Amino acid sequence: MTLVKQNKLTMRRAQERGVAEFSWLKSFHTFSFGSFNDPAFTQFGPLRVINEDRVNPGAGFATHSHQNMEIITYVIDGVLEHRDSIGNGSVIKPGDIQRMSAGTGISHSELNGSDENSVHFLQIWIIPDTQGLSPSYEDHHFEPDQRLNQLRLVASTDGREQSIVVHQDMALYASILEEQQSLSYEVEGSNRGLWLQLVRGQITVNHQQVLAGDGVALESPEDVTITGISAESEFLLFDLPV
Repeated sequence: MTLVKQNKLTMRRAQERGVAEFSWLKSFHTFSFGSFNDPAFTQFGPLRVINEDRVNPGAGFATHSHQNMEIITYVIDGVLEHRDSIGNGSVIKPGDIQRMSAGTGISHSELNGSDENSVHFLQIWIIPDTQGLSPSYEDHHFEPDQRLNQLRLVASTDGREQSIVVHQDMALYASILEEQQSLSYEVEGSNRGLWLQLVRGQITVNHQQVLAGDGVALESPEDVTITGISAESEFLLFDLPV
């Protein structure tokens, strides 16, 4: 594994992630997960999991359980059917962001909602700031123009700006950045870090080239500048305590 450090910046290259492959699933693990263990990348602050999953038509994750974790799902392509033990049923599609607080315990299934096309999504786990919460669920849709050439808040600790609520002192932004467009983000407060996950396209982060599937960690940054290189680049930006 190669670490590239520049101005307090650490790259997690896509090809260095863990891989789990089955007949129905291909999953890339940014952080240690399951049988994949990378001591250099176990978590980033409370950001514990970013798995990039592709599930074949008609397949998916059968009912299973979680506790004391904030689970965020971000669909890239296709549709994902969700069912859980507290009575929620939904179909998540591109532009949707879903949060399930496992709390004291919840069971759910995640199935490809199509018999013809695969579904491609990110599953993100955030360690909550409080243990033993009551399980809960929320989702919200953000149109492409709400994310185009801007940082759109999609998850936060207080639900401001119609974002979903996450039980952690963090903010999550989504963006679709066009070629030669730039965005800047200024970090407020001490002991904060940024993690950027590039979903697709090509960008630079503080002049460092970033390709699809790459992650970028910035510890104690003052600010960050993100510039689009390809026609449209989609990414998530996490502002977290570290």
